[in-house]
Amino acid sequence: MTAGAPRPTIDTSRPHPARVYDWLLGGKDNYPVDEAVGDKLPPEAKDAARQNRAFMHRATAWLAAQGMDQFLDIGTGIPTAPNLHQIVQEIVPSARVVYTDNDPIVLRHAEALLVSRPEGLTDYIQADVREPLEILEHARGLLDFDRPIALSLIALMHFLPDDQDPYGIVGTLVDALPSGSHLVLSHAASDLYPELAEQVTAEYAKGGIRLGFRTRTGVGRFFDGLDLVEPGLVTAPEWFKDTARPDAEGSGIYAAVARVS
Repeated sequence: MTAGAPRPTIDTSRPHPARVYDWLLGGKDNYPVDEAVGDKLPPEAKDAARQNRAFMHRATAWLAAQGMDQFLDIGTGIPTAPNLHQIVQEIVPSARVVYTDNDPIVLRHAEALLVSRPEGLTDYIQADVREPLEILEHARGLLDFDRPIALSLIALMHFLPDDQDPYGIVGTLVDALPSGSHLVLSHAASDLYPELAEQVTAEYAKGGIRLGFRTRTGVGRFFDGLDLVEPGLVTAPEWFKDTARPDAEGSGIYAAVARVS
């Protein structure tokens, strides 16, 4: 793991999206404030977390099978096996994977759990997606930006309302990627189950976490100028490539993979 600034203190008085997500996945690396948020969410929130995770598994495995050997995963969350690097390095042992998150607890777990295969590299950046240039500066020391990179933004951008420039942030990150790179993104929908979306938004807001769920058109804007990989922008359980079709189920999560021309 790369040494950075002095280790930040974990704030256990306020909920954090990464720890709420861990609770939704059945993890133990969260605090009462995080459980208090998660416990008030509708049951579908746990389904969404599971669907997000399964989509990430399928998408990254497919990219690795295509020969992709560099991954930049922003909004990593607390490690939950199998982690992205384990999926990728099982297929491409020499793959280089760089994780990024802004919750100090993720750093603590990353140091212990995000262990690379000897042939490859696994590293961690303590940073916020709202500072994309900082992330890119660090990542350039670990990844070769003259070769294709897979940028993974799983269940992250709906934590950035429109006033935090989510499209500009993703544009900055994507513009730094060379041709042949891919964007992997999943995002909570505001238009598939509007009442549930409003309920989830309200419960997170009580914990001081703002959300910006978006319509299919709004999510599609993140892929402007990119070439969507089939099946395009669909719900998370509907996205699969070269594998068995996942079980059909309702979902409030959009997901897609797109290629940088």
